[in-house]
Amino acid sequence: MYSSPLPQARGRVLSSCEMDKSQAGSGDLESCLLQIYHHHHQKSLKLRGHAEKAKKDAIEKAGRVSDLLVDAVNGGVQESFINEKRIEVEIRALAATIGRFMKQTDQWLAASHAVNSAVKEIGDFENWMKSMDFDCKSINAAIGNIHQQ
Repeated sequence: MYSSPLPQARGRVLSSCEMDKSQAGSGDLESCLLQIYHHHHQKSLKLRGHAEKAKKDAIEKAGRVSDLLVDAVNGGVQESFINEKRIEVEIRALAATIGRFMKQTDQWLAASHAVNSAVKEIGDFENWMKSMDFDCKSINAAIGNIHQQ
């Protein structure tokens, strides 16, 4: 439509102080500086509030991370503690079982010694009976020899 380009406008945005100055004609420098100061102060308050909010959020999140880490570590410690208690219970049960087996072994040992002693006594009695039989036969043979003479 247009054959030649339009010239670009050059300019800048005027601050409220400069607008007041241009409207008033002979603006007051002090009021302009005061407005700039107030504007800067309000922005810094907003920025400070935003920084405080970000700081609080960061502290809360760090606390949450810390709690999660503590929970993770405590979970492992708690599991180890539970396992330790289970092992201790098993050790006590095994110690009781070993005690019962030791008593039972001692009883079996005493019974086997008693049977062994009884067998020895039977063997001793059998030997005594054999020697008595031999002695009786010897006496009988001597009496038989005496009687025949």
